[in-house]
Amino acid sequence: MELSKIAQNLFRKYPGNPILTKKDWPYPINSVMNPAAIKVDGEYLLLNRVEDLRGFSHLCVARSADGLTKWRIDEKPTLVPDTNTREERFALEDPRIVWLEEQKQFAITYVTFGEDGPTVALAITRNFKTFARLGALLPPEDKDACLFPRRFNGRFALIHRPIVRGEAHIWISMSPDLKHWGDHRVVLKTRHAYWDGVRVGLGCQPIEIPEGWLIVYHGVRGTTAGAIYRTGLALLDRDEPWRVLRRSEEWVLGPSEDYEQIGDVGSVTFVTGGVINDATNELYLYYGAADDKIAVAIGNMDVIRDYIMKCPKVSD
Repeated sequence: MELSKIAQNLFRKYPGNPILTKKDWPYPINSVMNPAAIKVDGEYLLLNRVEDLRGFSHLCVARSADGLTKWRIDEKPTLVPDTNTREERFALEDPRIVWLEEQKQFAITYVTFGEDGPTVALAITRNFKTFARLGALLPPEDKDACLFPRRFNGRFALIHRPIVRGEAHIWISMSPDLKHWGDHRVVLKTRHAYWDGVRVGLGCQPIEIPEGWLIVYHGVRGTTAGAIYRTGLALLDRDEPWRVLRRSEEWVLGPSEDYEQIGDVGSVTFVTGGVINDATNELYLYYGAADDKIAVAIGNMDVIRDYIMKCPKVSD
């Protein structure tokens, strides 16, 4: 019971939530949600999924000095679907960002939605103004993807969530060149009867801590009233990220506030971005709330690290 109590108090929801809504946008939109997050030139940068009034999504940048207030939003969409391609015909969704130190550029993994359904794609940039699109990485149906920020024994690692045999687990795949992928294996499975029993998927980008890689993930539970999206934690091995060391039994963030319950899709807290505030040693988790607005939850990194090391060990 003590660990469950810690879990439910691990993150505090920012009193100023939601931090971004459609009312903040400089052009007409239906909703804003599921942002990637990273620090750039001392500022917090969110690359937001924005749904237009046709129901199609694009990506748009917002910047803030403190990561909470006074957001400056690009006057027009930052990255839009390439309607000439089969993969990107309809939408760009749910990005994650990492800085690749070796390549000296940002890698953006995102979901394209086209003729064949959702597909994981990759773009790179140095300035969030011009982008090189490297195209689809793996076949559809696939979502919730992010690169790790460094290689492992010379290979890139991608965490993602394909649908295989109708199952929705989190996988990891390896590549020597970001084009050819193999060594596919399941990392985190759904857990029957748990809060994450229907499907799981990556939340924000993997966060390297002394104990390994902190993984924030979403889990879905089905109810007679619909799906509930909550957030849990796991720890992967620092040098072999396909090895799960620990995993929370409880969720650590879930929909409880009106702005998380009422929206385009109720009962949703969908984390896609995370930034550590070095001055306060706090992790800012940015998430889509009810699929039509953005909120942030804040947790102390020392407490988070202590909590994950108390979570149950996972057998190989």
